[in-house]
Amino acid sequence: MSKLEMIHPAAIQQTKQKIVQDIDRFLEEHENVPSYQDYIDERKVYVEQIWRNVWLNKASNDVPKKEKKAFLKEKGYVTEGVDKKIINKLFRDEIRDYKPFDAVGWVEKRYSGDEADWETQYRRARKGYFKRQQEAKQAEERIALHLKLQEYFNGYVNKNFSLLYLYVRHFVSRQIKADFQDKTRYEYIDPNRLEERLLELGNFNRNDYSLVAEFFEELTGGVQTTFDWGKRHFEYETYYDLYERKVIEYIFGSMPDLLMEGIPGDLNDIYLDTAGEHLTKQHFSDAFDQNIIDVAIELFQELQDEYLDDLLSLAIIPFDPAVHKEIFEKDVADRDRRKAEEQAEIERKMAEEARIIEDIFGRAYTPSLGMDVRYVLHIGETNTGKTHHALQKMKEADSGLYLAPLRLLALEVYDRLNGDNVPCTLKTGEEEKIVTGAKHISSTVEMFHEKDFYEVVVIDEAQMIADKDRGFSWYKAIMKANAREVHIIGSRNSKMMLLDLLEGAEIELKEYSRDIPLEVEHREFSLKYTKKGDALICFSRKQVLETASKLKRSGHTVSMIYGSMPPETRKRQIELFNQGQTTVVVATDAIGMGLNLPIRRIVFLETEKFDGTRRRRLTSQEVKQIAGRAGRKGIYDIGKVAFAKDIKIMSRLLEQQDESIQTFAIAPTSAVFERFQRHYRHLGTFFELWEKFIPPKGTKKASLSEERELYELIRDSDIEARFSMMDLYGFLHLPFSSKEPALIRQWLETIMAIADGRELPEPVIKRKNLEDFELSYKAIGLHLLFLYRLGKKTEAIYWERAREEISLEVHHHLRDEVENYRKKCKRCGKPLPDRSEFPICDSCYQAKYRKANRRHERWA
Repeated sequence: MSKLEMIHPAAIQQTKQKIVQDIDRFLEEHENVPSYQDYIDERKVYVEQIWRNVWLNKASNDVPKKEKKAFLKEKGYVTEGVDKKIINKLFRDEIRDYKPFDAVGWVEKRYSGDEADWETQYRRARKGYFKRQQEAKQAEERIALHLKLQEYFNGYVNKNFSLLYLYVRHFVSRQIKADFQDKTRYEYIDPNRLEERLLELGNFNRNDYSLVAEFFEELTGGVQTTFDWGKRHFEYETYYDLYERKVIEYIFGSMPDLLMEGIPGDLNDIYLDTAGEHLTKQHFSDAFDQNIIDVAIELFQELQDEYLDDLLSLAIIPFDPAVHKEIFEKDVADRDRRKAEEQAEIERKMAEEARIIEDIFGRAYTPSLGMDVRYVLHIGETNTGKTHHALQKMKEADSGLYLAPLRLLALEVYDRLNGDNVPCTLKTGEEEKIVTGAKHISSTVEMFHEKDFYEVVVIDEAQMIADKDRGFSWYKAIMKANAREVHIIGSRNSKMMLLDLLEGAEIELKEYSRDIPLEVEHREFSLKYTKKGDALICFSRKQVLETASKLKRSGHTVSMIYGSMPPETRKRQIELFNQGQTTVVVATDAIGMGLNLPIRRIVFLETEKFDGTRRRRLTSQEVKQIAGRAGRKGIYDIGKVAFAKDIKIMSRLLEQQDESIQTFAIAPTSAVFERFQRHYRHLGTFFELWEKFIPPKGTKKASLSEERELYELIRDSDIEARFSMMDLYGFLHLPFSSKEPALIRQWLETIMAIADGRELPEPVIKRKNLEDFELSYKAIGLHLLFLYRLGKKTEAIYWERAREEISLEVHHHLRDEVENYRKKCKRCGKPLPDRSEFPICDSCYQAKYRKANRRHERWA
């Protein structure tokens, strides 16, 4: 039997019930019994419609879609691929006249001519009608009664809230006094592990707390159950939880009695007349249970601001409303006075702190130029000869200082000047190469000292002044340079910032434009298009190695450049390309900072990079900085730029006018620390004040995040106690890769050795693979930072040689790594085709897909 046939009898029965209900509604509205004919004359059309409505709704809802489609198919409709809504509409149209039920005929048969039955139904309908009327009236009376009780309840609470609070205050005071005498204080060992016992701290001491709220934060030693989104949890109980329950129980037990004592007599009489019984306190408990709880919680919250001493003193005084009211009013007055004094003290301390912060930091970042210094600004795009012209002036001077953003650039200038017979010394944080008789120094910008005088100072990549962590080194060098002439090299978007900083000084502005135009290729780049003189740019070491390996297998000779590569290795890779021993460079954006190579074309294999927080599209300045390396006068008179994707977007970035740098970074100076030590002696306080310090307009603070993370390793330890604050901050500020756990361990072990007066631990040297050698290079670099800071130059010479050996090993391993590099499935380790776009092989993907399907089927 089909579903359609099964529901037909049910639809008929439902129709009959609706007709009977309609007859009852018709009859109950008449004071005298109407005739059957009166009903049928008035309701015939409705009775006829009842069947059709019931039948269509029931059939539409109860008959499954499959049966509907089969039914329509028999009628000649095509149903495959037809929308569900259309199926339902067609089905309703077709069953409209299916086995119709004669509703009027059924009514006629049942009631026509049977006046006795009709009168019986009339009396039953009228009786039901009068009963509903009576119930509605009683309901209205009960609602009116409840509203009167609610009005009385609200009025009582408003009028007697202060009295209720006096009761609760005295009750809680006695409970707290008992707990202070009898209970033990506890502390977490691990708040997330309930199986571990709490640490017992002995009895409570009233001097440990000011407000009641502070005591309520203590642990009772018990465990309680809580519910979060329907899930049951266990947690340690606090006195807040315990006392909230106690106050609710106390008010719930006492308030109904208080309400009964003050109830007006007429309200009791009204209740008796309406409900048929006398009003009792249980009626208040039942009717206003949530209201009473709300009052109790409100009273409990009032206790939080009480002074604990006030409640402990109150416990021994017998309860008398008048006496306790007088005590409470006095306590409130004292509390207001004490709070006003405390607030005044807070404001005084804040004002004093603000004055101290201004004294420590405020004066440190007001620009103050060197006296009688001439500034020459070299402003322009990448690869326009800015640095060359500035260095020529430095070479011609009796003494000079070059400040670079990278150790590699400092090394490059050191080699260049010595190669041009200008004796030059190299000084970076982790190495020194002293040349006898040299009056020129090539250095990283962090090594700048304002007391040393030079004829000419050259400050490279001045746009780095905006860098949030390193920018202050450029600011300090620019503003404090002690020289006859200072040459500042920067990008176009740094021009206005530099002119503003140097306002009032003698300035010569030299602006540079590229002699070699840049030409963007309109075809998306693929590795098969690689040619001699190309530099392919990607943004991870792994991608550099993978790309270099592919190119080598296709017959290219390749140099590689990436950020974690040792500078000596990077220098060798550059020399191979410059000498023509390699034809292609694969590099990260490290190539964009001051490296001049004979590059025909810059190719962006990627247009996004991970900046340490998120993956984002390259900025206009980044695209220009890197693309500007294309072209070399006399070799490639047109610099070409290509993109593997997003050509239109990246071309717009290349042509876009960059916004001027608006702010520069500031960081603590030695003068800042000197002023700080007039007020405090704790480095933790220094970091707190630095966080509160609001930098001057046009500046942004260095985050000092790495320094703070290192400081937390030694905070309040014996190590901290054994160093002066300046020395300790110097160790925190050492420029090393503090994201490497092995280097952090080395830093900590070295600090401990210095504090204990022991020999410095030697850096760990690992030689298993390329990553080990690179990490070993960094470890030696960190060791050298400590050696130079401690003045141990003889030991430093040995470790510089060891580092050179490591860098040579990196160079050799780099070649082997590229030759043996194979892209592998990250799941099973099988080799992947060079052109594979995915990190897993087809087999692992299919297995994962099948597993996901099985899981989906189980849930379905």
